Amino acid sequence: MPGIENNIFIIENLDHSDGTVNVRLVVNANSDILKGHFPGQPVVPGACMLQLVKDVMENAVGQIVRLKKADNIKFMSMVVPGENNQLQLNVSYKISDDNIYAVQATLYSGDIICFKFQGIFVTGKTYEVL
Repeated sequence: MPGIENNIFIIENLDHSDGTVNVRLVVNANSDILKGHFPGQPVVPGACMLQLVKDVMENAVGQIVRLKKADNIKFMSMVVPGENNQLQLNVSYKISDDNIYAVQATLYSGDIICFKFQGIFVTGKTYEVL
């Protein structure tokens, strides 16, 4: 899919409509990331699941976004290449007037929830000083 470059996931289908994005994807069992996480017993890193949500949001809104706040991140079940390669990511978002995106996302393997996210993404290249 245009705008989504990620060698750990292969996007088979992406459907975007009215603040909802549904993505059917496959785990690339040959990804170099999986060779190091963990050797001999690979699992998809949680950071890659979060990056997938960011990549899908950028594709959906046509802009670079950055994670501002993660209200809730839950890793419910491991994604093990060879066992659960077929995945479904559902993302819903609402945008405010100041380009703040309230996002909820769930990654499924069949009926099993693997990952849940709720948080805020923002557009633009401005950074707040903490």
